[in-house]
Amino acid sequence: MAKAKTAYFCQECGYNSPKWIGRCPSCSEWNTFVQEVIEKEDKLTSVSWKSISFGGRPKAIAEIIYENEPRIITVDQELNRVLGGGIVQGSLVLIGGEPGIGKSTLMLQIALTLGQKRVLYVSGEESEQQIKMRAERMTSKSDHCYILTETQTASIFKQIEEFKPDVLVVDSIQTMQSAYIESGAGSVSQVRECTAEFMKFAKETGIPVFLIGHITKEGSLAGPKVLEHMVDTVLQFEGDRHTTYRILRTMKNRFGSTSELGIYEMNSDGLRQVSNPSEILISQRDEPVSGITIGSMMEGNRPLLIEIQSLVSVANYGTPQRSSTGFDAKRLQMLLAVLEKRGGFRLGMQDVFLNVAGGLKVEDPAIDLAVVASLVSSYEDRFLPSSVCFAAEVGLGGEVRAVSRIESRVSEAEKLGFEKMYISKYNSKGIDLKRAKIEIVPVAHLDQLFMEIFR
Repeated sequence: MAKAKTAYFCQECGYNSPKWIGRCPSCSEWNTFVQEVIEKEDKLTSVSWKSISFGGRPKAIAEIIYENEPRIITVDQELNRVLGGGIVQGSLVLIGGEPGIGKSTLMLQIALTLGQKRVLYVSGEESEQQIKMRAERMTSKSDHCYILTETQTASIFKQIEEFKPDVLVVDSIQTMQSAYIESGAGSVSQVRECTAEFMKFAKETGIPVFLIGHITKEGSLAGPKVLEHMVDTVLQFEGDRHTTYRILRTMKNRFGSTSELGIYEMNSDGLRQVSNPSEILISQRDEPVSGITIGSMMEGNRPLLIEIQSLVSVANYGTPQRSSTGFDAKRLQMLLAVLEKRGGFRLGMQDVFLNVAGGLKVEDPAIDLAVVASLVSSYEDRFLPSSVCFAAEVGLGGEVRAVSRIESRVSEAEKLGFEKMYISKYNSKGIDLKRAKIEIVPVAHLDQLFMEIFR
């Protein structure tokens, strides 16, 4: 009889060690190592997809016939966009997010809207009655969505053999437990082992599997980092629980772009798709306010117009504050230095607060020009017309640099009824200025911009 094998695993990042240590060398957390059994004394013979083995022989790459992956097109256009065009057959998708953000609501809503596809929704956290209560609040109804409350993977696979679903949803992977691992549900080894079983099941049968996962206090997916490497797609469902808008973001996708974005609005009857997010990201005001500008950003292939809000005031309490929400604080410091050095604005003793409306986090450098215009507008206490938007990067020399996908940005501004758009002089060569429905103003330097907007 073989002796049981054990190891110590960090419960934060999944790092393993043959002995207990106080501080994890991977994530630097203290007292996170727990002993777990990785191999039991007796080998179990319970039903599992671990027993299936891949067959075949090595092939030259020239012999391999490539075909487009068959996809299941859902009625949820936001999900289709984020997944790269629909659900790929045999894919393993991991969805993470904070507790209460709406992960289970999103997956149940998708399960109810897949039409004639047989969906098996496996829940290890809620009872059948709880899931039924949530389904009753939703407008979508389906006779092909089935609920199974179970945590043992062997029992789940036995039901799958009899039921033969077209799509499998597991809520959540931290509640699943494999008979091959002795440690408790939610431990690093259990999460890894259960994910491996579902991955092998998905690849062998061609049935897409959705796994709902919890996140740690740092905001990353709970469990070992290898979990993200095992799955085909990692989606992050984020947003403020105190607001109605939710963002579905792609962190990894083997079948499409990794920078796509889906936006939903949480209502009492479920999640509503937001087809034109630019309209909800721009506030409607009766009176103009200084420090408010509109900038153009790209999320994957999707142009968005967002509102930049800034407040510049005299620092009366010692060291000036520099605070930004949704925008990189170091980049804000850089733009303030450019304004002081190249523009002549005395911002050294000013408190500066910057906010990106709508809860978005912006990384696109094309928003720089809108940020600079917003800061100067607040500093001078002069408002800008609401029909003006910006799309350009700002360099350290005060030059206005070109950005990518300028045609898409201009098209989005035209669609929303803007009358004027400031872009880089070096981007104007790729646009037919005469055919544009809005006035395109090319600028080469910040001095030229300030002369245009504050003349």
